[in-house]
Amino acid sequence: MRYCFSFWFLIFIFTTASITNANAADPKKISEKRDWAAYTFSGEGGKVCYIASAPKKQRGKYKKRGQPYALVTNRPTQKINGEVNFIAGYNFKKGSEVRVKINKKSFKLFTQQDGAWSANPELDAKLVKAMKGGNRMVVYGTSSRGTKTTDTYSLSGFTAMKKRIDKACK
Repeated sequence: MRYCFSFWFLIFIFTTASITNANAADPKKISEKRDWAAYTFSGEGGKVCYIASAPKKQRGKYKKRGQPYALVTNRPTQKINGEVNFIAGYNFKKGSEVRVKINKKSFKLFTQQDGAWSANPELDAKLVKAMKGGNRMVVYGTSSRGTKTTDTYSLSGFTAMKKRIDKACK
């Protein structure tokens, strides 16, 4: 359920970001450092804070692709801290896994539609720890059409922005 909520949460975030009229549920940028930005909003389930970044480099032989993102989310009312999620900008191949490489560590995430998540909060914690200690992160995925993609993210500013949402969402 946690992952289905994350998927619909992200749909909500990107939908509301395109609406020009501001309201209480609209994400508000609270800080930005280098390649990561921190946001917060209040929803029906309470306050939500997340950080986001877009890849610095994208590789793959695709004709059309939406914008990929890496996100880390805190939802204190649900006792969720540091949920890692990737949005690919395309639907993943059904049953495929995403591989995330940070320094010499490699992580496997499951996919659903255009999102990828870790299997449990313990893996999220390991991913966040690696992200704090790394300088770049490479995400490998396969689209529903079989196209292999490689997205390279900078982790510059990650630690500062994670601390920022940890403070904002206690």
